[in-house]
Amino acid sequence: MSSSSNLIFGLGAEFSSAGALLEAAKKVHAQGFRKWDVYSPFPIHGMDHAMGFQRSRVSLFSLIGGFTGLATAFGLIYYTSAINYPLIVQGKPYFALESSLPIFFELTILLTAFGTILGLLLLTLLPRLHHPVFNWDRFQKATDDGFFLVLEANDPQFDSNQSRRFLQALGGTHITEIFQDPEETPHPARSEATS
Repeated sequence: MSSSSNLIFGLGAEFSSAGALLEAAKKVHAQGFRKWDVYSPFPIHGMDHAMGFQRSRVSLFSLIGGFTGLATAFGLIYYTSAINYPLIVQGKPYFALESSLPIFFELTILLTAFGTILGLLLLTLLPRLHHPVFNWDRFQKATDDGFFLVLEANDPQFDSNQSRRFLQALGGTHITEIFQDPEETPHPARSEATS
């Protein structure tokens, strides 16, 4: 690999409070950045709107799972009771809807749950055992009292110098280049700029 700029994941900045992070997120979205994220120890009300998130697509996976469950239940019951092994029970027809409803319900719910979990994992790229922000020593505060915003280097709007100045103007402190490989991370004194 040629230079460490090829290994940079992005620029991270720390903010003083949840309110400051929310305001920064609104401005970052308004500036046209699309590949960035925020990290805080707790959910911040209004952050999804500030980041420009649309309706989640997980519900589509749930719907597909539900329809698959219903169709599977219908097909299995109809095939076994009306085609493969037709048997009259209590004078009912081979395929009785009344006695099939519990199985329709159970298999629909089961595959809806599987579809939801699968959709969540696919859309969030989980499980992810390591993330480049873990290479940033200050990021440990994200689970306690730290509020962070990270601009990713693969965003078309990203420019190392301009993005650094933009984060400083938003009130970000400890602005640091975050690298993909922890061995490429420079000494903190050379990478951080406080405002």
